[in-house]
Amino acid sequence: MKAATYQKYGSADVVEIKKVARPTIKDNEVLVKVYATSVTTADWRLRASAFPIYAWLPGRIMFGLFVPKNKILGMDFSGRIVAKGKNVTQFKGGDEVFGFAGNGAHAEYLAISEDDAMVKKPVNLGYDEAAAVPFGALSALVFLRDFAQIKTGQRVLINGASGGVGVFAVQLAKHFGADVTGVCGTAKLNLVKSIGADHVIDYTAEDFANTAEPYDIILDTVGTTSFSRSKPALTPSGVYVPLEFGLKEIFQSMLTSMIGTKKVVIGISGDSKDDLAFISDLLQRGEIRPVIDAHYPLDRIADAHRRVESRHKTGSVVVSVEQLDTIRLAAA
Repeated sequence: MKAATYQKYGSADVVEIKKVARPTIKDNEVLVKVYATSVTTADWRLRASAFPIYAWLPGRIMFGLFVPKNKILGMDFSGRIVAKGKNVTQFKGGDEVFGFAGNGAHAEYLAISEDDAMVKKPVNLGYDEAAAVPFGALSALVFLRDFAQIKTGQRVLINGASGGVGVFAVQLAKHFGADVTGVCGTAKLNLVKSIGADHVIDYTAEDFANTAEPYDIILDTVGTTSFSRSKPALTPSGVYVPLEFGLKEIFQSMLTSMIGTKKVVIGISGDSKDDLAFISDLLQRGEIRPVIDAHYPLDRIADAHRRVESRHKTGSVVVSVEQLDTIRLAAA
């Protein structure tokens, strides 16, 4: 099968399309023919070994000290089940699925456990749309619901509202009944309004910290602000939740948990089947929708990495592993 591989850490140029062996499945696994995948922020950080300073050595030990342990990246995927292990009960051959894999989705086939974060694809979404969902939507859900503990009626600000996590954070915050303000660049204001933001702030023209009405939650999805900058814009019991954090935020989280009323809350997103099922239901009902920045064929996945690494994408960058028009015709 064809797969996008990387044999060493580095720039997008290290990603190459090669022929590799098709994965074999265990008794509790299914084999998915991947039709579409996406390149996420996590993918380019793993490829470039762009870990925070405090996490560089643990990250290299976990993912490969000198060279990558897993040569095929890729977390988000959508496709069709073509084989299943003898103990699989949740899926059958031919099921259209989407999900979140630890790695390996940048390939024509993916072996994944039936208990991992994978569910049937909503019928109202194409494969490309489904592949644009898991990483961003699951991160947004966990950070808002579990870490920030969002409640109906709260004022929530999403910094980086047009990014891969931000577009879902805006929509999920609205689903949970919040009054939502999205911060983004000038060209993306209308998009952020269209996905449900009650208010938008153009960061090139206005500082969100200069607000007359403070926020209960400030979720920073892109790492361009800080607790000290956000603190004046928080209510007395408000929380600052950075998606990306380092030693400073870890210390601030510990300190504010003991003193003061304004808190820094940090955490690492989990990726569960139940949460993806919750997201899938919202997609099926049309309460949330994916936003796609660009499409690339698998042969140009290095360009997709460059686009994501630019930090200027809108929503998700999708990679077509199969020709999607051909798939649609075959399914008709």
